[in-house]
Amino acid sequence: MQPGTYHKLKVLRDRSVGLFLGNDAGEEVLLPIKYIPEGTDIGDELDVFVYLDHEDRPVATTKRPRLTLNEFAPLKVMAMTRFGSFMNWGMEKELLVPFREQQDEFDEGKTYVIQLLYDEGSNRLYGTNRIDRQLSNQELTVKVGDEINGLVYRKTDLGYLTIVNGTHKGLIYANEVFKPLRVGDRLTAYVKRITDDNKIDLSIQPIGFKKSNDVNVDTILTLLIQREGKIDLGDKSSPEDIQDQLKMSKKAFKRAIGSLYKDRRITISDHTIQLA
Repeated sequence: MQPGTYHKLKVLRDRSVGLFLGNDAGEEVLLPIKYIPEGTDIGDELDVFVYLDHEDRPVATTKRPRLTLNEFAPLKVMAMTRFGSFMNWGMEKELLVPFREQQDEFDEGKTYVIQLLYDEGSNRLYGTNRIDRQLSNQELTVKVGDEINGLVYRKTDLGYLTIVNGTHKGLIYANEVFKPLRVGDRLTAYVKRITDDNKIDLSIQPIGFKKSNDVNVDTILTLLIQREGKIDLGDKSSPEDIQDQLKMSKKAFKRAIGSLYKDRRITISDHTIQLA
């Protein structure tokens, strides 16, 4: 009965402290009274999360944690102690990230991306922020053009290091980001390039002119509709104004409005666009 994971268990018996649940292997765990769903009877099956209580004993709960074993999630630091940092992961007992598992020293109240791990020797669940060593690009499961699920885990001078599909490490370059990004953001991204040494460059826009342009066209049309057919951006608008209103580069903006103008869907002046 692996701690840090979900289990479907049968209700075996009722005691004053709660229900004892069991699996086919004969293992048992306590589900405390406060977590018992109303109307539960002996013989019922329950989906529960098994973790470790304050005395490192297995215990079941119907609460849903923010991450399960080996998964990654952004968690907030609730307290700093001499052992490390305690994180809010949705459980009654907060998750410890020891100092040795912190890439940089944590600050109380801030959010960091954490992976949940289990140490068999000490029988303890703990978190790590040393994300790089938990990811591998040795055998890639993605290719150029693929859509991926990303989780931003660190900002660097080059850009935003991102977990790719919970397995690989990728990079979104800072000069290609035209909307706010923060550590802990989950996003859909696209594999832009794979280098000879298997480094993954990511784009937050679909790869290829047509797909990217379609997204930008939709963005402009949506804003035009929201603003009753007119926006104060045009051929001579500054890159800063375009980024502020549309979160795209001026180059991408001019491609998109050129496409819309060609299709006779808008009219363009130096500083305005209107629906035709």
